[in-house]
Amino acid sequence: MTAPGEASRRKPARRPTIKDIARRAGVSESAVSFALNDRPGVSRDTRARVRRVAEELGWQANSAARALSGERADCLGLVLARPARTLGVESFFLQLVSGIQEVLSARKTALLFQVVEDLDTECALYRRWWAERRVDGVLVVDPRTQDPRPELLAALGLPAVVIGGPATPGPAAEPPAPHPVLSTVWADDAKAMARILDHLHGLGHRRIAHVAGMPGLAHTARRIRSLRAEAGLRGLDERQVRSVTTDYSDAEGAEATRRILDAAAPPTAIIYDNDVMAVAGASVAAGRGISVPGELSIVAWDDSPLCRVTHPRLTALVRDTPGFGRLAATELLAFLGGGPPRTVQGELPHLERRESSGPAPHYR
Repeated sequence: MTAPGEASRRKPARRPTIKDIARRAGVSESAVSFALNDRPGVSRDTRARVRRVAEELGWQANSAARALSGERADCLGLVLARPARTLGVESFFLQLVSGIQEVLSARKTALLFQVVEDLDTECALYRRWWAERRVDGVLVVDPRTQDPRPELLAALGLPAVVIGGPATPGPAAEPPAPHPVLSTVWADDAKAMARILDHLHGLGHRRIAHVAGMPGLAHTARRIRSLRAEAGLRGLDERQVRSVTTDYSDAEGAEATRRILDAAAPPTAIIYDNDVMAVAGASVAAGRGISVPGELSIVAWDDSPLCRVTHPRLTALVRDTPGFGRLAATELLAFLGGGPPRTVQGELPHLERRESSGPAPHYR
């Protein structure tokens, strides 16, 4: 009979080794290695017997040992250099990772995910992963306006797919220039911003504010640039259109909204770079007795359940974020399989018009 507490002190079960398989199958350890690694040197019957015994014992290849021998690690890396506190409130990355994981699970490939403090730490991590052969390739998020990562990854020879385009691409419909050794999947933020401006300008809005994301991110710069360009095409100048940057959190989204509404000539419409800040902005407006959309229209860049349960429901850009993740993962696996580096465009989001956007107060 087992004494109290004995079970908790038991050692974990020992993992089966090549020696165990060799003993059970009645062959040498080198024969087991040949059979499990699909190398010549053993008969078909021996190969089948070794694999059957390995399966019975629950043996799995050691990924670290395989990597050191020059074989694939069957693992991809993803590093996020953002304040950890912002991850719990923004749904974009959860959806992106779910799409990535959907593809990798089907290919029995693991995802090594790590959150770090800054870009220098991220670059150091890539160097360590490369030296230890921990990953076969990496998915790079949040391209910067000044970004050392593409050059570093190219120098290391670590395959990568960059998710997102540069800060200042060419004309609105022109994709970013292809990198000689890295693939890119990108979204056309200029056309997405044009859809929002078409909607708001058509409703008579001429004073429009933009609560943007983190400064230094390429897509933040790209959206600000696109807003100015699209506003200029519609006869609006910088006195009528402005952008402010935040950390994507509800707290900074609310504070930015307060500052914007305190301006001498406050806007009649605000565009928020994510759903959480849009909901926070709507709450600030309600607290001040500002009617949405009667006095202020609100548009969220990213749709989510939050946008659909808030009253009034928020007009938002609807995009397939999990699909974007699937596209990035598929592209990296293709690259690892010997495909060329490519630049691939994701699906253009559409604007879902809901109750939070309406005619400008002076346009009725």
